Amino acid sequence: MAAYTNTTIIADTADVAGFMGANVDAGFTTTMQDLVGVYTEAFLCNLVKYDIVTNWGTMNAIYKLIFSEYACRAIAIEAIKYEMSGYGTEEGAARIHAEDMINIHWARMQEIKTILEKADIQDFMAI
Repeated sequence: MAAYTNTTIIADTADVAGFMGANVDAGFTTTMQDLVGVYTEAFLCNLVKYDIVTNWGTMNAIYKLIFSEYACRAIAIEAIKYEMSGYGTEEGAARIHAEDMINIHWARMQEIKTILEKADIQDFMAI
């Protein structure tokens, strides 16, 4: 496994922003995004029993998109949970809207997890 860094390889900050929504709290910093991203990378490596981080440059482009989407959604969930009040005009409505966004991300992540669990390591390689 590659040495630990506090920068995620598979989830670009610009890509993550689209998943967080327009009203994400600015207090959820890029450093926090990277930390969640690194944890997500570790989870995905263990899930598929393959070091996707070290081998990122040689991986199948379609699977790269799938891994990146999963990581972006995981980071977005943490960003939304960080401060939900920005997602609506009143406290209760903001929380409901934020929770809806989290549920949508979580549901898609479960679909991706199912795809990855059924995949073979050779599927990830660009061979």
